[in-house]
Amino acid sequence: MLDTVTRPSPGLAVRCSRALLSPWSRLALLVALLGAAGAAVLLFEPQRLLADGWPQQVEGSAAVVLFAVAYGLCSVAFVPRPLLNLAAGALLGSLSGTVAAVAGTVLAAGISFGLGRLLGQEALRPLLRGRWLKAADGQLSRHGFRSMLAVRLFPGVPFAAANYCAAVSRMGWVPFLVATGIGSIPNTTAYVVAGSRASSPTSPMFLISTGFIVVTGVGAAVLAWRKRHRIGGG
Repeated sequence: MLDTVTRPSPGLAVRCSRALLSPWSRLALLVALLGAAGAAVLLFEPQRLLADGWPQQVEGSAAVVLFAVAYGLCSVAFVPRPLLNLAAGALLGSLSGTVAAVAGTVLAAGISFGLGRLLGQEALRPLLRGRWLKAADGQLSRHGFRSMLAVRLFPGVPFAAANYCAAVSRMGWVPFLVATGIGSIPNTTAYVVAGSRASSPTSPMFLISTGFIVVTGVGAAVLAWRKRHRIGGG
């Protein structure tokens, strides 16, 4: 008989590193990061800093870049995007505000997607067992660009939820970011224009932008209600 070779058991450092890098440990880290970000928003209210404490000496392209970065970080921390869009219009005007807001939206989506893909995908994918979850995962994985474009154009889908659902799926980076950028333009532009014209609420541009926001919001609510009614009836 051949002598069996006994392998030494892994040391404490190896076991600790495996535990820390396990899927559930990374998911716990993601939850902790998101919780800390949400707490920071409640404590510091960065959206007020953007609206009231913006440095007046920052202008032009530097202002667009700086606001886009601040927008992205605030959105990752769950600051409502409509507030940020209104602030972009009030501070930067319609054109520059729209560019900054859309760029910030893509930045926030990319950060959230990366965090979800790195820290949450491996732990959450085995939990996709329900019929609806499997259907959503299959749609995002097979038809990523088309599905995400529809989600971004539909104002009733929460921004963060869409980001992390896409991250858990097998959707690629490029279709996710491109669809986010294109699909976010209409609603974002409407809010930015409304913010830039807030001082003259009777102006045609303000009325058109607010009308667009109201119509798309009502349409989203009706469509969501009809789909829920069909699911409940079926």
